[in-house]
Amino acid sequence: MSLSPADVRADPAGDGRREANAAAVFRAVLDHGPTARSAIARMSGLSPAAVSRQFLGLARLGLVRERPELAVGGHVGRPQVPVDIDTAGPLVGGLHIGLSHSMYCLLDLRANVVARGGATHAGRTGGAVLDPVLDRLPAFLAERAGGRPVLGFGAVTGGWVDPEAGAVVRHAALGLRELPLRAPLERALGVPVHVDNHARAIARAEILFGRPEARRGVVHLFIGNVVDAAVGVAGVVHQGPRSAAGDIAHLPVGARGARCPCGRTGCLQATASDLALAERAVAEGVVPDPDVSLLVDAAAAGDPRADRLLRQRAQHVGRAAALLTDVLNPDVVLVTETSSLLNPEYLEVMGAELAERSHVCDDPARLVGPHAGPAVLPVAGGAPALAALYRSPLRSTGAAPAGAAV
Repeated sequence: MSLSPADVRADPAGDGRREANAAAVFRAVLDHGPTARSAIARMSGLSPAAVSRQFLGLARLGLVRERPELAVGGHVGRPQVPVDIDTAGPLVGGLHIGLSHSMYCLLDLRANVVARGGATHAGRTGGAVLDPVLDRLPAFLAERAGGRPVLGFGAVTGGWVDPEAGAVVRHAALGLRELPLRAPLERALGVPVHVDNHARAIARAEILFGRPEARRGVVHLFIGNVVDAAVGVAGVVHQGPRSAAGDIAHLPVGARGARCPCGRTGCLQATASDLALAERAVAEGVVPDPDVSLLVDAAAAGDPRADRLLRQRAQHVGRAAALLTDVLNPDVVLVTETSSLLNPEYLEVMGAELAERSHVCDDPARLVGPHAGPAVLPVAGGAPALAALYRSPLRSTGAAPAGAAV
Protein backbone atom coordinates (compact mmCIF):
# COMPACT_ATOMS: atom_id res chain seq x y z
CA MET A 1 0.00 0.00 0.00
CA SER A 2 1.34 3.49 -0.80
CA LEU A 3 0.61 6.70 1.02
CA SER A 4 0.20 9.91 -0.92
CA PRO A 5 1.86 13.14 0.24
CA ALA A 6 -1.60 14.53 1.00
CA ASP A 7 -2.32 11.60 3.33
CA VAL A 8 0.87 12.12 5.30
CA ARG A 9 0.47 15.88 5.49
CA ALA A 10 -2.87 15.30 7.18
CA ASP A 11 -0.89 14.21 10.23
CA PRO A 12 -1.73 16.72 12.98
CA ALA A 13 1.95 17.20 13.82
CA GLY A 14 2.40 18.99 10.50
CA ASP A 15 5.88 20.39 11.09
CA GLY A 16 9.44 19.21 11.66
CA ARG A 17 8.31 17.10 14.60
CA ARG A 18 6.53 14.76 12.23
CA GLU A 19 9.76 14.00 10.37
CA ALA A 20 11.75 13.64 13.59
CA ASN A 21 9.16 11.32 15.15
CA ALA A 22 8.89 9.23 12.00
CA ALA A 23 12.67 8.89 11.89
CA ALA A 24 12.79 7.91 15.57
CA VAL A 25 10.24 5.13 15.04
CA PHE A 26 11.86 4.00 11.80
CA ARG A 27 15.32 3.72 13.40
CA ALA A 28 13.91 1.94 16.46
CA VAL A 29 12.31 -0.67 14.20
CA LEU A 30 15.58 -1.02 12.28
CA ASP A 31 17.61 -1.47 15.45
CA HIS A 32 15.25 -3.74 17.37
CA GLY A 33 12.70 -5.21 14.99
CA PRO A 34 10.78 -7.41 14.94
CA THR A 35 9.48 -5.83 18.13
CA ALA A 36 6.23 -4.61 19.67
CA ARG A 37 5.06 -1.01 19.34
CA SER A 38 5.03 -0.71 23.13
CA ALA A 39 8.75 -1.48 23.15
CA ILE A 40 9.34 1.15 20.45
CA ALA A 41 7.52 3.70 22.61
CA ARG A 42 9.85 2.94 25.54
CA MET A 43 12.96 3.09 23.37
CA SER A 44 12.04 6.23 21.42
CA GLY A 45 10.50 8.20 24.27
CA LEU A 46 7.33 8.78 22.25
CA SER A 47 3.84 8.05 23.51
CA PRO A 48 2.16 4.82 22.36
CA ALA A 49 -0.33 6.90 20.36
CA ALA A 50 2.48 8.77 18.60
CA VAL A 51 4.26 5.51 17.80
CA SER A 52 1.08 4.02 16.36
CA ARG A 53 0.46 7.13 14.26
CA GLN A 54 4.00 7.19 12.90
CA PHE A 55 4.02 3.44 12.31
CA LEU A 56 0.81 3.71 10.30
CA GLY A 57 2.32 6.40 8.09
CA LEU A 58 5.55 4.45 7.59
CA ALA A 59 3.58 1.28 6.83
CA ARG A 60 1.53 3.03 4.18
CA LEU A 61 4.78 4.17 2.59
CA GLY A 62 5.91 0.54 2.47
CA LEU A 63 8.81 1.07 4.87
CA VAL A 64 7.62 -1.06 7.81
CA ARG A 65 5.13 -3.88 8.30
CA GLU A 66 3.46 -5.97 10.96
CA ARG A 67 4.61 -9.55 11.56
CA PRO A 68 1.48 -11.30 12.92
CA GLU A 69 3.10 -14.72 12.49
CA LEU A 70 5.53 -13.75 15.27
CA ALA A 71 2.86 -12.65 17.77
CA VAL A 72 3.02 -14.47 21.10
CA GLY A 73 -0.25 -15.25 22.90
CA GLY A 74 -0.88 -16.17 26.51
CA HIS A 75 -0.79 -12.61 27.85
CA VAL A 76 -3.57 -10.53 29.34
CA GLY A 77 -5.19 -8.30 26.73
CA ARG A 78 -4.61 -8.17 23.01
CA PRO A 79 -1.44 -9.89 21.76
CA GLN A 80 1.36 -7.53 20.77
CA VAL A 81 1.97 -7.87 17.03
CA PRO A 82 5.69 -7.35 16.29
CA VAL A 83 6.64 -4.83 13.63
CA ASP A 84 9.68 -4.85 11.37
CA ILE A 85 11.35 -3.19 8.40
CA ASP A 86 9.60 -4.18 5.16
CA THR A 87 12.37 -5.86 3.18
CA ALA A 88 9.90 -6.85 0.47
CA GLY A 89 8.96 -3.23 -0.22
CA PRO A 90 10.88 -0.28 -1.68
CA LEU A 91 14.51 -0.46 -2.77
CA VAL A 92 17.47 1.85 -3.11
CA GLY A 93 20.15 1.71 -5.78
CA GLY A 94 23.87 2.13 -5.43
CA LEU A 95 27.02 2.64 -7.50
CA HIS A 96 30.66 2.11 -6.55
CA ILE A 97 33.17 3.56 -9.01
CA GLY A 98 36.47 1.70 -8.85
CA LEU A 99 39.70 2.15 -10.76
CA SER A 100 38.76 0.02 -13.78
CA HIS A 101 35.30 -1.25 -12.98
CA SER A 102 32.04 0.17 -11.65
CA MET A 103 29.63 -1.96 -9.63
CA TYR A 104 25.94 -1.10 -9.25
CA CYS A 105 23.17 -2.74 -7.28
CA LEU A 106 19.75 -2.68 -5.72
CA LEU A 107 19.41 -3.05 -1.94
CA ASP A 108 16.44 -3.66 0.30
CA LEU A 109 15.89 -1.49 3.37
CA ARG A 110 18.19 -3.65 5.52
CA ALA A 111 21.00 -3.30 2.97
CA ASN A 112 20.65 -6.83 1.59
CA VAL A 113 21.73 -7.06 -2.04
CA VAL A 114 18.73 -7.79 -4.29
CA ALA A 115 20.46 -7.41 -7.67
CA ARG A 116 23.83 -6.31 -8.96
CA GLY A 117 25.61 -5.54 -12.19
CA GLY A 118 28.77 -3.93 -13.43
CA ALA A 119 30.53 -2.10 -16.22
CA THR A 120 34.18 -1.72 -17.11
CA HIS A 121 35.72 1.66 -17.77
CA ALA A 122 39.35 0.54 -18.04
CA GLY A 123 41.40 3.10 -19.94
CA ARG A 124 38.85 5.88 -19.44
CA THR A 125 39.59 8.96 -17.39
CA GLY A 126 37.70 12.04 -16.31
CA GLY A 127 33.99 12.21 -16.96
CA ALA A 128 34.23 9.34 -19.47
CA VAL A 129 34.33 6.83 -16.58
CA LEU A 130 30.61 7.49 -16.10
CA ASP A 131 29.57 6.77 -19.70
CA PRO A 132 29.27 2.95 -19.47
CA VAL A 133 27.28 3.25 -16.23
CA LEU A 134 24.93 5.92 -17.56
CA ASP A 135 24.27 3.71 -20.58
CA ARG A 136 23.29 0.67 -18.50
CA LEU A 137 21.80 1.87 -15.22
CA PRO A 138 18.32 3.00 -16.38
CA ALA A 139 17.59 -0.41 -17.92
CA PHE A 140 19.08 -2.21 -14.92
CA LEU A 141 16.77 -0.39 -12.49
CA ALA A 142 13.73 -0.89 -14.71
CA GLU A 143 14.36 -4.62 -15.22
CA ARG A 144 15.70 -5.73 -11.85
CA ALA A 145 13.51 -3.73 -9.46
CA GLY A 146 10.60 -6.01 -10.37
CA GLY A 147 8.03 -3.26 -9.99
CA ARG A 148 9.23 -2.27 -6.51
CA PRO A 149 9.73 1.50 -6.12
CA VAL A 150 13.33 2.77 -6.06
CA LEU A 151 13.38 5.57 -3.50
CA GLY A 152 16.88 6.88 -4.07
CA PHE A 153 20.34 6.13 -5.36
CA GLY A 154 23.81 6.33 -3.86
CA ALA A 155 27.09 6.88 -5.69
CA VAL A 156 30.49 6.47 -4.04
CA THR A 157 34.13 6.38 -5.01
CA GLY A 158 37.54 6.94 -3.45
CA GLY A 159 39.46 10.13 -3.01
CA TRP A 160 38.04 13.51 -2.07
CA VAL A 161 34.26 13.53 -2.53
CA ASP A 162 31.98 16.40 -1.52
CA PRO A 163 28.45 15.12 -0.72
CA GLU A 164 26.95 18.60 -0.51
CA ALA A 165 28.19 19.52 -3.99
CA GLY A 166 27.45 16.02 -5.27
CA ALA A 167 30.86 15.88 -6.91
CA VAL A 168 34.29 14.27 -6.85
CA VAL A 169 36.74 17.00 -5.90
CA ARG A 170 39.84 14.91 -6.60
CA HIS A 171 40.53 11.29 -7.52
CA ALA A 172 44.09 11.21 -8.84
CA ALA A 173 44.12 7.61 -10.04
CA LEU A 174 41.03 8.15 -12.23
CA GLY A 175 42.00 11.64 -13.32
CA LEU A 176 38.87 13.10 -11.77
CA ARG A 177 38.78 16.72 -10.60
CA GLU A 178 35.60 18.66 -9.79
CA LEU A 179 33.52 16.01 -11.57
CA PRO A 180 29.74 16.21 -10.94
CA LEU A 181 28.20 12.86 -9.99
CA ARG A 182 24.78 13.76 -8.66
CA ALA A 183 23.53 15.82 -11.61
CA PRO A 184 24.19 13.34 -14.46
CA LEU A 185 22.89 10.40 -12.42
CA GLU A 186 19.70 12.22 -11.43
CA ARG A 187 19.09 13.16 -15.06
CA ALA A 188 19.55 9.54 -16.16
CA LEU A 189 17.63 7.85 -13.33
CA GLY A 190 14.97 10.33 -12.24
CA VAL A 191 15.46 9.64 -8.52
CA PRO A 192 17.34 11.54 -5.78
CA VAL A 193 21.06 10.74 -5.80
CA HIS A 194 23.30 10.91 -2.71
CA VAL A 195 27.07 11.06 -3.24
CA ASP A 196 29.90 10.29 -0.82
CA ASN A 197 33.38 8.85 -0.36
CA HIS A 198 33.36 5.06 -0.15
CA ALA A 199 35.15 4.90 3.22
CA ARG A 200 32.54 7.17 4.82
CA ALA A 201 29.74 5.21 3.17
CA ILE A 202 31.00 1.92 4.63
CA ALA A 203 31.31 3.53 8.06
CA ARG A 204 27.71 4.75 7.80
CA ALA A 205 26.55 1.28 6.76
CA GLU A 206 28.31 -0.19 9.80
CA ILE A 207 26.65 2.36 12.09
CA LEU A 208 23.21 1.65 10.61
CA PHE A 209 23.30 -2.10 10.06
CA GLY A 210 26.41 -3.49 11.75
CA ARG A 211 27.81 -3.75 15.23
CA PRO A 212 25.98 -1.62 17.82
CA GLU A 213 29.27 -0.46 19.37
CA ALA A 214 30.16 1.23 16.06
CA ARG A 215 27.52 3.84 16.91
CA ARG A 216 29.65 4.98 19.83
CA GLY A 217 32.86 5.30 17.86
CA VAL A 218 34.36 3.79 14.71
CA VAL A 219 37.48 4.31 12.63
CA HIS A 220 37.37 2.79 9.17
CA LEU A 221 40.35 2.09 6.92
CA PHE A 222 39.63 1.35 3.26
CA ILE A 223 42.57 -0.40 1.61
CA GLY A 224 42.08 -0.79 -2.13
CA ASN A 225 43.53 0.88 -5.20
CA VAL A 226 42.82 4.04 -3.20
CA VAL A 227 43.55 4.23 0.52
CA ASP A 228 40.99 6.21 2.54
CA ALA A 229 39.64 6.46 6.08
CA ALA A 230 36.54 7.60 7.93
CA VAL A 231 35.78 8.49 11.54
CA GLY A 232 32.38 8.21 13.21
CA VAL A 233 31.52 9.42 16.73
CA ALA A 234 28.10 9.04 18.38
CA GLY A 235 26.59 7.86 15.10
CA VAL A 236 27.86 10.82 13.06
CA VAL A 237 30.56 10.38 10.40
CA HIS A 238 32.97 13.31 10.34
CA GLN A 239 33.41 15.12 7.03
CA GLY A 240 35.28 18.35 7.76
CA PRO A 241 35.32 21.47 5.56
CA ARG A 242 34.31 20.54 1.99
CA SER A 243 34.22 16.92 3.21
CA ALA A 244 37.97 16.50 2.89
CA ALA A 245 38.35 14.32 6.02
CA GLY A 246 39.75 10.83 5.57
CA ASP A 247 42.85 11.38 3.44
CA ILE A 248 45.39 8.99 4.96
CA ALA A 249 47.35 8.18 1.79
CA HIS A 250 50.50 9.73 3.28
CA LEU A 251 50.16 8.34 6.78
CA PRO A 252 53.69 7.02 7.59
CA VAL A 253 53.82 3.31 8.40
CA GLY A 254 57.61 2.92 8.32
CA ALA A 255 57.94 0.58 5.34
CA ARG A 256 61.39 0.68 3.79
CA GLY A 257 61.91 1.13 0.08
CA ALA A 258 58.31 2.01 -0.74
CA ARG A 259 58.71 5.43 -2.37
CA CYS A 260 55.60 7.53 -2.72
CA PRO A 261 54.97 10.02 -5.56
CA CYS A 262 55.10 12.69 -2.83
CA GLY A 263 58.85 11.99 -2.58
CA ARG A 264 58.83 10.31 0.82
CA THR A 265 59.08 6.64 1.69
CA GLY A 266 56.79 4.58 3.88
CA CYS A 267 53.49 6.30 3.04
CA LEU A 268 50.45 4.03 3.45
CA GLN A 269 49.27 4.47 -0.16
CA ALA A 270 52.69 3.55 -1.61
CA THR A 271 53.04 0.65 0.82
CA ALA A 272 49.65 -0.99 1.19
CA SER A 273 47.39 -0.03 -1.74
CA ASP A 274 46.27 -2.68 -4.20
CA LEU A 275 48.25 -0.94 -6.93
CA ALA A 276 51.47 -0.93 -4.93
CA LEU A 277 51.03 -4.51 -3.77
CA ALA A 278 50.21 -5.82 -7.25
CA GLU A 279 53.25 -4.10 -8.77
CA ARG A 280 55.44 -5.63 -6.06
CA ALA A 281 53.99 -9.07 -6.78
CA VAL A 282 54.78 -8.73 -10.50
CA ALA A 283 58.32 -7.51 -9.77
CA GLU A 284 58.91 -10.59 -7.59
CA GLY A 285 57.46 -12.93 -10.19
CA VAL A 286 54.53 -14.03 -8.04
CA VAL A 287 51.82 -13.09 -10.57
CA PRO A 288 52.03 -12.23 -14.29
CA ASP A 289 49.89 -9.08 -14.22
CA PRO A 290 49.47 -6.23 -11.70
CA ASP A 291 46.09 -7.41 -10.40
CA VAL A 292 45.70 -7.92 -6.66
CA SER A 293 42.94 -10.49 -7.20
CA LEU A 294 45.53 -12.74 -8.87
CA LEU A 295 47.70 -12.41 -5.76
CA VAL A 296 44.78 -13.30 -3.48
CA ASP A 297 43.98 -16.32 -5.67
CA ALA A 298 47.64 -17.43 -5.59
CA ALA A 299 47.70 -17.23 -1.79
CA ALA A 300 44.46 -19.22 -1.57
CA ALA A 301 46.05 -21.85 -3.82
CA GLY A 302 48.95 -22.22 -1.37
CA ASP A 303 51.66 -20.00 -2.88
CA PRO A 304 53.84 -18.99 0.12
CA ARG A 305 55.22 -15.94 -1.74
CA ALA A 306 51.73 -14.53 -2.25
CA ASP A 307 50.84 -15.28 1.36
CA ARG A 308 53.98 -13.48 2.55
CA LEU A 309 53.14 -10.33 0.57
CA LEU A 310 49.57 -10.28 1.89
CA ARG A 311 50.74 -10.77 5.47
CA GLN A 312 53.24 -7.94 5.06
CA ARG A 313 50.45 -5.68 3.86
CA ALA A 314 48.27 -6.76 6.78
CA GLN A 315 51.05 -5.72 9.16
CA HIS A 316 51.32 -2.29 7.53
CA VAL A 317 47.54 -1.84 7.78
CA GLY A 318 47.71 -2.87 11.45
CA ARG A 319 50.37 -0.19 12.04
CA ALA A 320 48.15 2.44 10.44
CA ALA A 321 45.23 1.24 12.56
CA ALA A 322 47.38 1.55 15.69
CA LEU A 323 48.29 5.15 14.86
CA LEU A 324 44.65 6.12 14.36
CA THR A 325 43.54 4.16 17.43
CA ASP A 326 46.00 5.99 19.66
CA VAL A 327 44.61 9.33 18.47
CA LEU A 328 40.89 8.49 18.51
CA ASN A 329 40.48 5.36 20.70
CA PRO A 330 37.34 4.16 18.87
CA ASP A 331 35.12 1.31 20.03
CA VAL A 332 35.51 -0.37 16.63
CA VAL A 333 38.43 -0.36 14.19
CA LEU A 334 36.92 -1.35 10.86
CA VAL A 335 39.10 -2.47 7.92
CA THR A 336 37.93 -3.10 4.37
CA GLU A 337 40.66 -4.98 2.48
CA THR A 338 40.33 -7.65 -0.20
CA SER A 339 42.33 -10.55 1.24
CA SER A 340 40.87 -10.29 4.74
CA LEU A 341 37.32 -10.29 3.35
CA LEU A 342 38.05 -13.77 2.00
CA ASN A 343 40.50 -15.12 4.59
CA PRO A 344 40.13 -14.04 8.25
CA GLU A 345 43.76 -14.96 8.96
CA TYR A 346 44.89 -11.67 7.40
CA LEU A 347 42.45 -9.77 9.61
CA GLU A 348 44.00 -11.53 12.60
CA VAL A 349 47.45 -10.33 11.49
CA MET A 350 46.13 -6.75 11.40
CA GLY A 351 44.56 -7.12 14.85
CA ALA A 352 47.75 -8.56 16.34
CA GLU A 353 49.79 -5.68 14.90
CA LEU A 354 47.29 -3.17 16.29
CA ALA A 355 47.45 -4.68 19.77
CA GLU A 356 51.25 -4.81 19.72
CA ARG A 357 51.84 -1.25 18.52
CA SER A 358 48.97 0.70 20.05
CA HIS A 359 49.50 2.46 23.38
CA VAL A 360 45.79 2.45 24.27
CA CYS A 361 44.43 -0.82 22.85
CA ASP A 362 45.71 -4.28 23.66
CA ASP A 363 42.66 -6.10 22.29
CA PRO A 364 43.16 -7.43 18.74
CA ALA A 365 39.43 -8.24 18.52
CA ARG A 366 38.65 -4.53 18.37
CA LEU A 367 39.77 -4.65 14.72
CA VAL A 368 37.07 -6.20 12.54
CA GLY A 369 35.94 -6.48 8.95
CA PRO A 370 32.70 -4.92 7.65
CA HIS A 371 29.46 -6.65 8.58
CA ALA A 372 28.55 -6.89 4.87
CA GLY A 373 31.57 -9.09 4.13
CA PRO A 374 32.31 -9.60 0.42
CA ALA A 375 29.19 -7.57 -0.44
CA VAL A 376 30.75 -4.47 1.13
CA LEU A 377 31.15 -2.50 -2.12
CA PRO A 378 27.54 -2.88 -3.30
CA VAL A 379 26.36 -2.00 0.19
CA ALA A 380 28.69 1.02 0.22
CA GLY A 381 27.14 2.22 -3.03
CA GLY A 382 23.63 2.25 -1.60
CA ALA A 383 24.58 3.38 1.91
CA PRO A 384 24.28 7.16 1.28
CA ALA A 385 20.72 6.68 0.01
CA LEU A 386 19.80 4.43 2.93
CA ALA A 387 21.32 6.87 5.42
CA ALA A 388 19.23 9.69 3.94
CA LEU A 389 16.11 7.51 4.11
CA TYR A 390 16.56 6.60 7.78
CA ARG A 391 17.42 10.21 8.63
CA SER A 392 14.36 11.68 6.85
CA PRO A 393 11.93 8.93 5.81
CA LEU A 394 9.04 11.24 4.89
CA ARG A 395 11.11 13.63 2.83
CA SER A 396 12.98 10.78 1.14
CA THR A 397 9.72 9.20 -0.01
CA GLY A 398 8.19 12.47 -1.16
CA ALA A 399 5.73 12.44 1.73
CA ALA A 400 6.94 15.73 3.24
CA PRO A 401 7.62 19.12 1.66
CA ALA A 402 11.26 19.51 0.58
CA GLY A 403 11.58 22.70 2.58
CA ALA A 404 10.22 21.27 5.83
CA ALA A 405 12.38 21.42 8.92
CA VAL A 406 13.98 18.12 9.90
